[in-house]
This record gives sequence, C-alpha cells and structure tokens, in this order.
Amino acid sequence: MAAPVDSVAAGRPSAPRPGPVPWVAMYHSVGDCSDDPYRITVTPGRLERQLAWLRRRGLRGVSVAELLAARARGEGRDLVGLTFDDGYTDFLTGALPLLQRFRCGATLFVLPGRLGGDNAWDPLGPRKPLLTADGIRRAADGGVEIGSHGLTHVDLTRADDATLTAEVAGSRARIEELTGAPAAGFCYPYGTVDARAVEAVRKAGYAYACAIDPGPLTGPHALPRAHVGQNDTAWRLHLKLRLHRLRRRPVEGL
Repeated sequence: MAAPVDSVAAGRPSAPRPGPVPWVAMYHSVGDCSDDPYRITVTPGRLERQLAWLRRRGLRGVSVAELLAARARGEGRDLVGLTFDDGYTDFLTGALPLLQRFRCGATLFVLPGRLGGDNAWDPLGPRKPLLTADGIRRAADGGVEIGSHGLTHVDLTRADDATLTAEVAGSRARIEELTGAPAAGFCYPYGTVDARAVEAVRKAGYAYACAIDPGPLTGPHALPRAHVGQNDTAWRLHLKLRLHRLRRRPVEGL
C-alpha cells in the first residue's frame, strides 16, 4: 500500500491545527467593594496591582478582538484578554485611567437597552449605575472595544425566539448606531450558554463571544473566561493562569 501523501506536498493546504484557548480575564465593576454579595467588584487599587502583575510577567492586557487577531497571525502569546461586563459608570473613573497608564486595552460589554439605568437584575447588593450613551462613546474614544452584553441582561438559554433575536441581533445594531463602529463581540449574560444561543450569536454576525465555562461548546463563539475579583492577589492570579493552561485543551478555530 502506498504511503499517505502529505496534503501540503500534494499542493493542498493543510488544515490549521487547533490552538490553545487564550486566557481572558472577566471583570465587572471597579469601585467600592464594601457591599459586594456577588463578588463582582474590585477596587481601583486592586486592579492597579493586578495590571502591574501582568506587566511584570511580560504580559499585556488587550481587547478580545486584538487578542484573537494576534492569535490568528500565530502571535500574541504575551497577550491576555481583559473584559468588563455590564458597562458600569465606574469603568470610566476606576478602570480606564489605569488601563491607559499600563498601556492595556480592554473590551467593555454594554447593555444598550439599559442606558443610564442600573443593575436591576441583581436582587442583592447596591444599585450600580450604568453608562449612558455618551459614557459608552467616551470609553470607545479612549481606545476600548465596545461589545454587546445583550439588550437588558437576560438569560438567553431561557429566552423565547423573539427575545433571543432582540437581545443578540438588536443589541448589536444599537451599539453600532451608538458608536459608529462595528460590534464584533458578544458576552452571554450570567455566562449561561447553549447551542441555540451560540447559533443566534453566530447568525447575528459577531466574530466572537465570551462565556464563563462553556465546556464542549468552547470555541470562537463561546470563549471561557476567568473571573477576577478583589481577593485575587498576584499568587492567585498566577494559579489561575497556570490552571487555565493545564485545563484548556486546544480547540478548533482558536
């Protein structure tokens, strides 16, 4: 029997090998964490120390779009994704100045159906104000990638078809109208995801989407992320990064 012919030698391009899943950090609010039942808040001081830790290790935080673009070129091993969910107003005062100081980028996932509102979906804890349209544009002008977190922060795995379309496709259209730029990224509220939600996000034209721990759905439209909170010291961050590299197997398309 003849030996198999290598596809490259035969003139056919070989399929790209699956790459390791990139490390993406998940933040929310940056401010006072004295009343924080869901552990979604870090103080500016803690964020400063976490960004300094990245830089000491030769790493740089970037938007998810920049991270994935670098990975597609076979580069970016020194990059990690920084994401901030919900679009709290304290992003402008607590996070953006530090990101700029450390020359880091980030992706901010906002809720265009709750502009100027608050985190009404959280039954516990303080009401945290959300960015207005002008605040979102200020973040974009500061070099931050703006992505969608849906319209109103609902669990897409429980949404009917009309709600799913509005939350996914409708939010993208509103963000693009608001910023004047394409919205490439989506973030699943609560981190909950199923195959139906992934397909809706893909169909809406998003280049990627972030979840938390999507298991077998992991891929460009269901990226896992590591929660980063107030208790994450340098040592804890080191462990989270190391565990990510050990646990996440190569995935097609990444």
